[in-house]
Amino acid sequence: MKLLNKKTKTYKVFNALYNGAALTAAQAKHRYGVGNLGTEVFRIRNAGWAVYTQKRVAGNGVKVTEYVLGKPSREIVALGYKAKSMGITL
Repeated sequence: MKLLNKKTKTYKVFNALYNGAALTAAQAKHRYGVGNLGTEVFRIRNAGWAVYTQKRVAGNGVKVTEYVLGKPSREIVALGYKAKSMGITL
């Protein structure tokens, strides 16, 4: 698992998710100055964390995508162990 640099926007997003926040692109831009939340989530996922996407409809009828940090399913963990046993690494 890669470590994240504490001075980056990626770490700020990760820290919010780790502390239980569900972030939308608008919230990330307003709070942390993140222009592309999807890219930051991609980096967090590549560091080995399970970030899930949840779609919902806001009160004004707009479709919103939220990102939350979660626990990987047993199937994903099993696939990781299988890949490692086959010698596949990142």
